[in-house]
Amino acid sequence: MPLRYRIRRELPRIASVAISVAILAVLFGPVLLLALFSFNDSPIISLPWAGFTTHWYEVAWSDAEAREAVTHSLTVAIVVMVLSVVLGTMAAWGLTRLRFRGRAAVAGLHGSVLVVPWLLIGVAGLMFFSRVEVPLSLQTIGVMQLVVTFPLVVAIVSAGLVRFPRSLEEAAIDLGASQWQMMRHVVLPQLAPALAASAIFAFSWSFNNFEVSFFTGGFEQTFPVWVFSVLRHSQNLPMVNAISTVIAAVQVVLVLGAWRLMRRLSAGANDEELADIMVGGLR
Repeated sequence: MPLRYRIRRELPRIASVAISVAILAVLFGPVLLLALFSFNDSPIISLPWAGFTTHWYEVAWSDAEAREAVTHSLTVAIVVMVLSVVLGTMAAWGLTRLRFRGRAAVAGLHGSVLVVPWLLIGVAGLMFFSRVEVPLSLQTIGVMQLVVTFPLVVAIVSAGLVRFPRSLEEAAIDLGASQWQMMRHVVLPQLAPALAASAIFAFSWSFNNFEVSFFTGGFEQTFPVWVFSVLRHSQNLPMVNAISTVIAAVQVVLVLGAWRLMRRLSAGANDEELADIMVGGLR
């Protein structure tokens, strides 16, 4: 085959690989540079390389305010994740399985929160808590982060429920299963990937949220707010690089682990297993 025809045939594949590499470089290049310079023995992010060191990780670990900010973010993120998944699943079930007047308006109200900028929601939360004279704290941060995270869970779980065939639910009920048994043995195994994805997004949204936390946190800082405050002084940049590298690495590991779990759950919950459960496990 002539060379020009081989090039023409391979050109789409080469172009797709090049575009993918460029996109990955734009998305993850800054994060990799952040991790790289966190080991640089210099407070300035610049070349040439001044030498390898772990000093900035020791400084970050010994900083009490940094540990407190990370603890605050983890606490709020875990609580928001659990509440969002539980309440969002209940709301998604009601929106997809029940028929009531105003259902479309309620669904639109949930979706509208996803398009409102977090800056506006944060300012609105500040004005609301100021009007009702509630002191700003981690509790107010959690409430407002639940407001912005809950609709996302509703959307993800609703998409999973819409794709789930209702005939399986009806078959379970016909075979004598109670509503709880039907939910536990039939619906939840099939819904597990959507629930896992909802938990991942809810935790990530809450932990990395800055706008809402900044306006509704008062004197209790989460990690993004702490980073914003300490970066006003350039000498704190290496410490922020170090602790941000650790957090980014942990989040990547958690996402990869959750992705593998979702693949396993998706492969395990098939129609054959559902039939076995409905025939034998629901008795």
